[in-house]
Amino acid sequence: METRRQFLKSGALYVSALSLPSLFSGELLAGMRKKVSPNDHIQLGVIGCNGMGFSNLVSMLKNSEVQLVALCDVDEKVLHKRTADLDKSGIKKPKWYTDYRKLLADKDVDIVIIGTPDHWHCLQLVDAIAAGKDVYCEKPIANSIYECEAMLKAVHASDRMVQIGQWQRSQPHFVDAINFVHSGKLGQIRLVKAWAYQGWMQPVPVLTDSDVPAGVDYDLWLGPAKKRPFNKNRFHFNFRWFWDYAGGLMTDWGVHLVDYALFGMNAGLPKSVMAIGGKFAYPEDASETPDTLQTVYEYEDYSILWEHATGIDGGNYGRDHGIAFIGNNGTLVLNRGGWEVIPENDRPHWSENLGPKMEAIPLQSNTGSGLDLHTTNFLAAVKSRDAKVLNAPITIGYNTALVCHMGNVAYKTGERIYWDAENKKFDNESSNQLLVPQYYNGWELP
Repeated sequence: METRRQFLKSGALYVSALSLPSLFSGELLAGMRKKVSPNDHIQLGVIGCNGMGFSNLVSMLKNSEVQLVALCDVDEKVLHKRTADLDKSGIKKPKWYTDYRKLLADKDVDIVIIGTPDHWHCLQLVDAIAAGKDVYCEKPIANSIYECEAMLKAVHASDRMVQIGQWQRSQPHFVDAINFVHSGKLGQIRLVKAWAYQGWMQPVPVLTDSDVPAGVDYDLWLGPAKKRPFNKNRFHFNFRWFWDYAGGLMTDWGVHLVDYALFGMNAGLPKSVMAIGGKFAYPEDASETPDTLQTVYEYEDYSILWEHATGIDGGNYGRDHGIAFIGNNGTLVLNRGGWEVIPENDRPHWSENLGPKMEAIPLQSNTGSGLDLHTTNFLAAVKSRDAKVLNAPITIGYNTALVCHMGNVAYKTGERIYWDAENKKFDNESSNQLLVPQYYNGWELP
């Protein structure tokens, strides 16, 4: 068992690491790119070039028809670094922008990647659509429920192709696992668990405010968020632990994993949501979002449980992340390393050990890059102008983001909350106050 757990853990870490910018190889990318007729070029601009923005860019550039036209980032150091990285692949220096609106006004740009912090996604996606661009937008689609509604409306009112970066929708072993769930072989599924136990996450140290680093347009980084002095903790990767910009692990890993819980159950929005947790691991660190959380979503004849914890690796079934569909006949356990089925014992008349109710299925390992398949799927939709081929259209991002944001609303209010789907609001005022974000610094909510 220990060897198996080590394998699953190392496999999951390996698969997770495949998309990390630190593993970028300019020489490998250069070898993949072939000459393509200018008539076949799809010209790309990237808004937010750090982290997943750059990973998405590299993935798209593996398709030779994609030509990088422009990079946009508020941090000049990032623009320098990414341009130097791409130079190793023989990709000439693109145009540089600090203000995303100028990139969107660039007629040379056909498609855009939005890889900025969550609090920027709504404005930038709505503006990109208005500018006539097709969009690959990182998850979660927004930082509030109201913004999700605005984005859904904007996309549906347009003819633009919009893919959300929930790339597991294109990962073959995830798709195979859900096909098995839908086969009915697990029997009645009464509980679905999704979890992320992130043992590598250390406390966010308390740091004093400081001067804005040279080359950073901090006002544009803040955008519609509340004006605050610059603090390194809130910049780049760690932005996700502050409510102004994101929703913590609930909307980070949670979006990927809750998405598949919903997919497996063909689930819409829950009847009610409850959540409990807090800063239990690192109560004195600088982060705002909970490091420990359990969220229960009520559906008609089953429930979905989300849980996360930082500083702990020991998740369910020996996995630090995953989804488990727990049925009367057996349990299917799925994560980025693969999936397997663990059968229940048949116990008529409460006799013991009379054999399994179904056959066990050994680990079906991950194959291929879900991210690469996902960006290729987006490009197929761009070329065909057929949104039906998208594996993660706006509706997928919308449904998952709403469910995850509901979990955070339940946590913040400490109440069991009920959603009124017809009127798109909760059953109590304290929860409804969290529906619509307040925009600052002259930016207007779409």
